Amino acid sequence: MRNNARTLRSAVGPAAVICAALALAACSETLGPLQGAPSKVAEVDADSPGANAGNIGSLTDVIQRNPGDSVAYNTRGIAFAKAGNYKSAIEDFTKAVQIDPKFNAAYTNRALAFRQMGKDGPALADFSAAIAANPNDASAYLGRGNLLRSQNHLPEAMADLDAAIRLNPEGAQAYHARGLIYQRLGNNEQAITDFNNAIDRDPFAGAPYQARGQSLLATGKYDQAVDDFDAALNVDSNNAEAWAGLGLAYEKLGNKPKAVESYERATMVAPSNSAAKAGLQRLGAA
Repeated sequence: MRNNARTLRSAVGPAAVICAALALAACSETLGPLQGAPSKVAEVDADSPGANAGNIGSLTDVIQRNPGDSVAYNTRGIAFAKAGNYKSAIEDFTKAVQIDPKFNAAYTNRALAFRQMGKDGPALADFSAAIAANPNDASAYLGRGNLLRSQNHLPEAMADLDAAIRLNPEGAQAYHARGLIYQRLGNNEQAITDFNNAIDRDPFAGAPYQARGQSLLATGKYDQAVDDFDAALNVDSNNAEAWAGLGLAYEKLGNKPKAVESYERATMVAPSNSAAKAGLQRLGAA
């Protein structure tokens, strides 16, 4: 299994990621994950075609020629958000829903931008507005479920993520998010099942491997946990939590040199990582 995981991760490169994004681009008008998104919160799977920072000027020209085009405002809002200009993004999403009050994707996008600004109240209202406008909007259920999960409203979050999975059974992120809830509730076997489903649907994302590794640790499956933390680290070698998890898996397996090495890598990336520091102390290597 470990060799398979490493082979899979070594095949991941920029071209593969770009191809995956292009395959999804024509399917959605919804904002994808942004730089600095909340930790372990995977928001929406797809991007809107043409919505990048370099296209803001051309999108502005479109809006000037067609000031009643809600889609153009929504697309430019996505471009502003990707550039980190959330204030302008929110202004464009607001204009889009003023033109078309049933534009559910624009509500979802504005909610995601509000989340980036730490404004969870308006974000929650917008996710709910998106669902009211279109009760089949899987992205809005996913976004609201993640927000409710972050607020520890777990039954409500679970219901939203169930809906997201029912509406979009091929989406990886709702399975990942629901698995995190099962994990928090101590139901690690069900969490592993959800992480399996997330990985099956998107084998190039690191977070579900890391999350599954934690549940495998909790269920005493230490060899498999090593595989998963390796896979997560092949995606992001600066993931201190994955290094610390790998250290704990090796420690449980009695492999002290590998455990110490992994814990030390975690502290190199994040000197304040408490799990890694505790592991080094347990092994007399602090």
